[in-house]
Amino acid sequence: MTTSAATEPAADRTGPTRILLADDQDDVRSGFRLILGSQPDMTVVGEAADGLTAVALARELRPDLVVADIRMPGLDGLEVTRRLAGPDVPDPVRVLIVTTFDHDDQVRTALRDGACGFLLKRSGPGLLIEGVRAAMSGDVLISPQLTAGLLRPPAPAPSPPSSPAAREDSPLTAREAEIVRLVADGLTNAEIGTALFITPGTVKTHVANIQAKLAVRNRVGIAAWHFDRG
Repeated sequence: MTTSAATEPAADRTGPTRILLADDQDDVRSGFRLILGSQPDMTVVGEAADGLTAVALARELRPDLVVADIRMPGLDGLEVTRRLAGPDVPDPVRVLIVTTFDHDDQVRTALRDGACGFLLKRSGPGLLIEGVRAAMSGDVLISPQLTAGLLRPPAPAPSPPSSPAAREDSPLTAREAEIVRLVADGLTNAEIGTALFITPGTVKTHVANIQAKLAVRNRVGIAAWHFDRG
């Protein structure tokens, strides 16, 4: 599942993508360094074995991307993501989660807090490389094994059936709500345009308006808003 992000941390840069690795396992970091360092457009500029060090190094080195595990001492990857890429961070750093754990709630939390992708370690080196490139191009890559669970809304708490009036709190028009659903499904602007018989440029305008109304930074935020509302 790949979605495009309309606004991301500043991308005015030249040279290879500068990557910080954050994982408490030495062998995992060594493997990632070999995989990513073999790519001509990527270089590993630092490593951290715990979340606190990852945040400190990210703020010091200002890498283009932090590749972070979920379970780390000090701070876990979700908190690292929130501190580096969260909605309230004034100068965010891209964070790509690469982990063994595939809990749907962790995926949703990471994406809501600004992660630019969520990959499973077992997905292999090819998807890791693709995930880094997707993040740097403003897209969001999610391991295919996670897609079905991610698109399934969390079970709502028991409540009385909602009336039409109860749904009128949405700031979106009917067309924008339709586009939000398609963005959450992972469609690109071109694919949404084809589905709705409008141009990709029109879709892009709608997406920008949706971001402004929902006060979110990118398409990940749009998808997270959609999932939160079930």
